[in-house]
Amino acid sequence: MATKTSHGFWELVKTVVYAVLIAIVVRTFLFEPFSIPSGSMIPTLLIGDYLFVSKYSYGYSRFSLPVSLPLFRGRIFAQAPERGDVVVFKLPTDNSTDYIKRIIGLPGERIQVKGGVVYINDVPVKREPAPERVYRNGGGGTHNFRQFIETLPNGRRHAIIELSDDGPYDNTDTYTVPADHYFMMGDNRDSSRDSRFLDTVGYVPFENLIGHAQMIFFSIDGPAVQIWNWYRNVRFDRLFQRIQ
Repeated sequence: MATKTSHGFWELVKTVVYAVLIAIVVRTFLFEPFSIPSGSMIPTLLIGDYLFVSKYSYGYSRFSLPVSLPLFRGRIFAQAPERGDVVVFKLPTDNSTDYIKRIIGLPGERIQVKGGVVYINDVPVKREPAPERVYRNGGGGTHNFRQFIETLPNGRRHAIIELSDDGPYDNTDTYTVPADHYFMMGDNRDSSRDSRFLDTVGYVPFENLIGHAQMIFFSIDGPAVQIWNWYRNVRFDRLFQRIQ
């Protein structure tokens, strides 16, 4: 009896170890889940969205590894991201905080915002009005936002929201994106701390990219820990949506 009990215990230990190793491999090389705690990417991503990020899309850097182990520099199997991709990256000013934004500017480009319109190499990005929408902000309140459809130079289209076109970062100086860096912006243009804020975010090195945001697998308008309220708060229309 003692032998059978011991054998069963070690089988359980091996099963747990295998499960942990598989989870580490999947999270490191394939997909990692992330949640959205702020409204900086409204309307593309809402507070309470849970999404999968593909780790292989741009190759791997030290930030792909658990706790960002500094085993190597640069990227291996590198593939350049495309303009318009929604990406998770490590904040360059501390190399530890996870941010999610959209790639607007590529290495070597000049980026400027004038009257809320983004200019890339002195050419305005096409911005078409869309119906106004009401969204919840990070403080729990709601706002009526103007909504636009932005079309980037490569044809990628996505929605953005604005409260106004005369905010402090709706008119900026010209930013010149360094080599091997990217210029990131949130889709909630008046409530996003992004590459326009050079002292806190700034230009994002290619090495800092963690992965490409691919799909929303769960979304809830309220505390996810309150399982008894899921039937009221789950946003079923957002489940399994691809992130554009």
